[in-house]
Amino acid sequence: MTEILLVEDSSEIHQMVLQSVDLHTQVQWAQSLKEARESVRGKSFELFIIDLGLPDGSGIDLCRQLQESHPQTPIFIFTAETDLAKKVLGFSAGADHYITKPICLLELRARIQSCLQKTKARSVLADTFFWKEIQINKLRQVVTLIEGDESTPIDLTTLEFKILLYFASRIGEVILREEILHFVWGRQVHVCQRSVDTHVSKLRKKMGSAAHLIESIHRVGYKFTPTPISATEGDRI
Repeated sequence: MTEILLVEDSSEIHQMVLQSVDLHTQVQWAQSLKEARESVRGKSFELFIIDLGLPDGSGIDLCRQLQESHPQTPIFIFTAETDLAKKVLGFSAGADHYITKPICLLELRARIQSCLQKTKARSVLADTFFWKEIQINKLRQVVTLIEGDESTPIDLTTLEFKILLYFASRIGEVILREEILHFVWGRQVHVCQRSVDTHVSKLRKKMGSAAHLIESIHRVGYKFTPTPISATEGDRI
């Protein structure tokens, strides 16, 4: 199921977006910045649609936040503003598309469908995460430790791989133990939070020189901070 997060306080726009998606797409509606920030915690979306004028602040701030936490997810900005400076500000905050109200339903539908198709195409190609210290192949469930010119496979259990993959989907974020529990074991399974620490500890030991990428946040959870590969280095992979 494809999921879109709409951050907009207008019920009219909400209805337009609902009419612009197919039956396999779910639209989650947040009517304020606060609701939006709660919605993205521990979740992934295929598209963000954000109104600039929200009851509790500017959508620009949220756009910047999402650009950092979900850099692969496209962002549409909705606004009644036509000022060029506002558009430049939106693009500099990470927006991919700038839509000025009022908008035709057919145009909105075309933009959303085109964006989702491109996102799906990219996701098919993005089967592997590449960083300087480690690589993760999602389809083959293979993790490789990178040390200079040497590459060493890491033998992980299914749970350890699932935890690492969850970290990889939320780079740089502070991830609560409770969120890891829900993602790995599910909400219906009763597992103590200490189990998370045990499995993460075993995962770190297996990661060897890359163990430092999983940082413990005291009394809260963890943060995963691998080193990005530059464009030049990426060409050599």
